[in-house]
Amino acid sequence: MNKALLLERIRDALRGDLAEARRLAKETAQAANHPEARPENDKDTRKIELSYLAAGQASRAHELDASLSLLGALEPGPFDRDMPLRAGALVALDIDGKPERVFLSPAGGGLTIADGDSTIRVVTPSSPLGRALLGKTVGDAFEFDAGGRRRDVEIVGVE
Repeated sequence: MNKALLLERIRDALRGDLAEARRLAKETAQAANHPEARPENDKDTRKIELSYLAAGQASRAHELDASLSLLGALEPGPFDRDMPLRAGALVALDIDGKPERVFLSPAGGGLTIADGDSTIRVVTPSSPLGRALLGKTVGDAFEFDAGGRRRDVEIVGVE
């Protein structure tokens, strides 16, 4: 898959998440201000809880909006074997003997993008794997901890 198409799929996924977060924030804020949300007694915290939830959902929408801006500024030019890895690299890895492809991205971590019979996992520099990949080149091997497990990784290719 070419990186322009990959980036567009990541943006599409984030746009969908953003639309959902905005919808939920709006609905929850409306529910918090609905007459039925008024406290029935001094221990009824429905309105306060709905307000906190609406604020959290609005914050999530703001984060997704910022993520889309970061992706809009990303120039995922070509990489060669000797270039240090950074955001925009599509990396082929061998993790514990299994092939995996990851896209180093400033946003969208955790997404999995289908590519024919395989997948591409989006990782950010804030993830353990993303942090470990930064600055490495093809042929480098390293270990890192993920989920309490030690993983052996070799970088086998980059686009």
